[in-house]
Amino acid sequence: MTILGNDRTGLVSELSKIIADSGCSLKDSRMLVLGREFTAFLTVAGKWNELAKLESCLPTFSRRLNLSIHSRRTEAPAQPGNLLPYAIEIATLEQPDVIHQLAAFLADHNISIREITTSSYTAEHTGTPMLTIQMTVDIPTRLHIAQLRDDFMDFCDSLNLDALMEPFKG
Repeated sequence: MTILGNDRTGLVSELSKIIADSGCSLKDSRMLVLGREFTAFLTVAGKWNELAKLESCLPTFSRRLNLSIHSRRTEAPAQPGNLLPYAIEIATLEQPDVIHQLAAFLADHNISIREITTSSYTAEHTGTPMLTIQMTVDIPTRLHIAQLRDDFMDFCDSLNLDALMEPFKG
């Protein structure tokens, strides 16, 4: 499910209640406020009749809380046996194309981005616009990690990015 709407106190409580009342359970989720908008990405699990009950409640719930809700049935992800999860953290001056350049570097090396989070802020003493980026990526086991890390750090140095790349710890 994806959900978007005006943020307000109690929204997560109401959302989790409708999921529980249908007999379903929340498996994976990302819920956050962007600007003044509540945004959620949820994976919900249940028996076919529980999922049907939840799906039938969504239009009323959506109208009552003035939310945009989109639901779609999906399959459990395949368990990748030949991928290594890595975490990447970056701090940099705000640059318009830094995400594109990072994504292109990773794609060129056949590395999938599993998750990315960005956050803008202003440096406290200088007022400089800054950007932090946290990524979880899947690196194919056939790649030589030490060489990849060296190439990645050289790439980051060329863009003046302060970067860290290490195995994902959970």
